[in-house]
Amino acid sequence: MTPSELRFRHEGTELVMAFLVTRAARHLDDIHRQFTDAAQQAATSLTRAVAGTTPINSPGVLQYSATQIDILAARRADAADRLREALAAYRQVTADEPTTTPSPRARPTPSAAARRTRR
Repeated sequence: MTPSELRFRHEGTELVMAFLVTRAARHLDDIHRQFTDAAQQAATSLTRAVAGTTPINSPGVLQYSATQIDILAARRADAADRLREALAAYRQVTADEPTTTPSPRARPTPSAAARRTRR
């Protein structure tokens, strides 16, 4: 199932979680597209420069491309982490059984002063 199809399966809290998964997936897709475009553009420029068909106008062009690719790679890794987190939360919310058993509530014990006043 695609992330956008999730919204038709749920309502309430589950719908909110499905929306977050969809949004995180689209964000990752967008960042990945930007990363791919920047890398392909840099590769094309370098291929032309190596072939001698076009000179590189400035050393700053390569430096800018490398910085841009590095930033986009970091953003892509962060977006992938956010998607994994959203999916884990979605799975917890939509699971048939809770993944963790709730701990029993601790009963408050009366303080020493409270025990003395009862006597």
